[in-house]
Amino acid sequence: MLSGCTGPRLVSFPYDPGGRSLNSQFAEQNPAIAGRYIVFTSDRRNSQDIYLYDTVTRNLIETPGLNAIDMIEANPAISDNGRYIVFTGTREGRSGIYLYDRETRQLRNLTENLRAQVRNPTISADGNAIAFESSANGQWDILIYNRLGQPINGVTPPR
Repeated sequence: MLSGCTGPRLVSFPYDPGGRSLNSQFAEQNPAIAGRYIVFTSDRRNSQDIYLYDTVTRNLIETPGLNAIDMIEANPAISDNGRYIVFTGTREGRSGIYLYDRETRQLRNLTENLRAQVRNPTISADGNAIAFESSANGQWDILIYNRLGQPINGVTPPR
């Protein structure tokens, strides 16, 4: 169900057994919606990748450079305008918070210099702030970074 000014309404998206639509025979996990976009992970290509769906055109959107063959992607979130996708990526047992810019097709590890496990990122509507959990202090704390991977509000991340 989606809610808006006219109240909740049930929406139905097409099913495609070949995995070319929002719903398929594959495992779709961690859906997040912002504006007209739904971002989610799926094992459609025998690896856990991120997919982007446009609810207006009812099509999957290509995201060149987003999914890496040597990374497991999880917990995606998207800015309202659909330009920025943030997610947890794990390579060789080390997790990072990654930001993908659909306009420039650039992928950036925002937490490359943070010596901690990270998880559950979210992004502000305008795409300027990314909040996520970090275990740097031996507990799960919430950190907030900008798109350049710098702490916001003068907060110095633990080392």
